[in-house]
Amino acid sequence: MNDSAVTDPSSKTRRRRRTAISTTGRALIPFAAESGGRSPDSILALPPSDEPKMQRGWRSGIFGALDIGSTKMTCLIGRGEPDGTLRVIGHGWRRSRGIKGGAIVDLKEAETAIRATVGQAEDAAERRLDQVVVNLSCGQPESRIFSARMPIGGREITEGDMQRVIGEARARAHTDGRTVLHTMPIGFAVDETPGILDPRGHLCEQLIARLHVVDASSNALRTLDHVLSRAELKLSGLISSPFASGLSVLDEDERELGATVVEMGGGTTSLAVFGEGQLLHTAHLPVGGLHVTRDLGGMLSISVEAAERLKTMYGAAELASQDEQELIPVQLMGASGHNLARVSRAKLVSIIRPRVEETLELVRDRLNNAGLGRVANGRVVLTGGASLLDGIGPMAARILERPIRLGRPLGIEGLPETQAASAGFSTAAGLLAWAAGADRAFNDVDLPEPRSSGLLRRLVGFIRDRA
Repeated sequence: MNDSAVTDPSSKTRRRRRTAISTTGRALIPFAAESGGRSPDSILALPPSDEPKMQRGWRSGIFGALDIGSTKMTCLIGRGEPDGTLRVIGHGWRRSRGIKGGAIVDLKEAETAIRATVGQAEDAAERRLDQVVVNLSCGQPESRIFSARMPIGGREITEGDMQRVIGEARARAHTDGRTVLHTMPIGFAVDETPGILDPRGHLCEQLIARLHVVDASSNALRTLDHVLSRAELKLSGLISSPFASGLSVLDEDERELGATVVEMGGGTTSLAVFGEGQLLHTAHLPVGGLHVTRDLGGMLSISVEAAERLKTMYGAAELASQDEQELIPVQLMGASGHNLARVSRAKLVSIIRPRVEETLELVRDRLNNAGLGRVANGRVVLTGGASLLDGIGPMAARILERPIRLGRPLGIEGLPETQAASAGFSTAAGLLAWAAGADRAFNDVDLPEPRSSGLLRRLVGFIRDRA
């Protein structure tokens, strides 16, 4: 109906104010410059957002993050800035000791390394830490999706209903000898309507909750807590390693549309699948960059130190045409300092490539078998120290058959290394972000925390499970 044909004179006062729609918003059809000359008049544009994009609000204070890896330990002390970035005011970075495959194998050595790493960060920041957020890579972490349903009977859903349905899903997730660390509702459905973020107040016959649960061995977590206590530190948070990496290297659109972070560490490779703004799946593989180093050491009869240097300085995932001609001097084990052997770079690559291919094939199989459908087929972001290997991007694109990019921490200043090498600090940066307030994006429904008891209460009391 034409706007001028108004039969009720009083409707003038009730008529909504009309404003011109700007074509500078996000368009449903590309603009003329992008579509070969299409006129802007024929484009249906989305209305502009009613709310400006807000800067991320951090918690006030100074926070500590401790990344306990198989090859290195990193401690970051930092704070959130008003412009939405994180600033590191002190860092410690030491070679890891007492850790193998992400697990603590020597309590005394691990304690010594933690004390040295945290002490270095404290000296740089000129302040002392008494608690830290730590990454979880020990205890054989497992990721599972659980669903629970509850009859409502046509009435309004209450907070108590949500607690009960989430509690039912948590009960199904419980396994003897394991402790639940992350319990994140990834969606609710009321009757036949899925995708409800907060069902309170809805009227329905049946409420369904889907939860993503990450758990780990209780004994391994007790050991971790014990080592931190010996180092005079309290555990303020425990976050899955690939989850932490995803917080630092993915932007909001990638987490919303669907992306997988592959954190390529020294002793393990872990992955986290994000979609619709939530963490949907995690997995840990017992292979990493240290295995490449040992392959080089064994095949070339050189020390681990020399193998690590060769991998870092000359290693690559794919062979280049000039690699046969490039010869690299190496010190063989047991040989005198003046007797150096020469190895072609092609030989180096031929040792490295099979292990990297194996790792990426394991990642591909985990993604294909995760049961996540389209979400697991999205972009893959490689990060972690082992992702700095030359040529790994094209190899990953070929094996994973997915779009690939290399990920480095976003929105953080003051990391130990330059931007080019900062991928090795993705987990630590994500831990600091979580401590400063990034966890809020994964706790949209605010429910009271359950009361817990027993030896693990101090370990898991910090988790905001919404159940």
